[in-house]
Amino acid sequence: MYDICCIGHITLDKVVTTKSVVHMAGGTSFYFSNAIRNMNVKYTLVTALAESEMHVVEELRAKGIEVNVLPSEHTVYFENIYSENQDHRTQRVLQKADPFTVEQLLNINARIFHLGPLLADDIPVELIRALAAKGKVSLDVQGYLRKVENKQVIPIDWQAKKEGLQYIQTLKANESEMEVLTGIKDVRKGAQVLYDWGVKEVVITLGSMGSVIYNGRNFYNIPAYVPAAVIDATGCGDTYMAGFLYQRIKGASLQDAGEFAAAMATLKIQSSGPFTGTREDVLSLLANTEKQMVIPQ
Repeated sequence: MYDICCIGHITLDKVVTTKSVVHMAGGTSFYFSNAIRNMNVKYTLVTALAESEMHVVEELRAKGIEVNVLPSEHTVYFENIYSENQDHRTQRVLQKADPFTVEQLLNINARIFHLGPLLADDIPVELIRALAAKGKVSLDVQGYLRKVENKQVIPIDWQAKKEGLQYIQTLKANESEMEVLTGIKDVRKGAQVLYDWGVKEVVITLGSMGSVIYNGRNFYNIPAYVPAAVIDATGCGDTYMAGFLYQRIKGASLQDAGEFAAAMATLKIQSSGPFTGTREDVLSLLANTEKQMVIPQ
């Protein structure tokens, strides 16, 4: 029995910013796994990629990350292009990986399953339902809101959202994803709708403005922490969720878990590539860094 199991594809990423062009591994599963590897939890990653990219898995294993690899004809290949404002990006997908199935996860048991779909058909609702029968399910919804047409990422709504969200303990969405799902711009009203659809803990991230967490009773306003420099925002949301779920499984409150998660995301944005810090680094930042919060009330 694992504390946390992340399920998602590792990708090939081309990250283009105003300062550089970098080729690297990526995806929710990659950034989440790197961020949580130095935390005191029993963790495993379930991913699928082509044989040609197995070196990425071996690099993760060399860091002490347990990885269950499923076969796939191709590895997902993303191109992420950021403007000066790193809260926004444009994407292309040059190839896709095979979706995950219920049968592939039959022998994996965890207290929390964190799902990181990158595209709409990565993780079917029947797999969400099967996992929810074994443990709590956390979902980063972004992948359900994009499909690929002629290598372009097309924004869509998640057609099965009301069926799927009833099985979700923790949902992470940014404000634009929340608006696509609910049709509502107001963060608090949108979070309430997602809760009404069955989500137990709604996490809405607002980039440099912080985040909001709603559990059906209270709203928790989570500040952002001002980074020393903004280098690379890729993987910040995944790093946030690694910190949040780590804290929750250790018994932390929603407020404390959110603040720990936000501090991890700040450490991540200060350098290119995945989070490499420790719990002690996060606690130091929490104690010594200016908070920044412009959250709609």
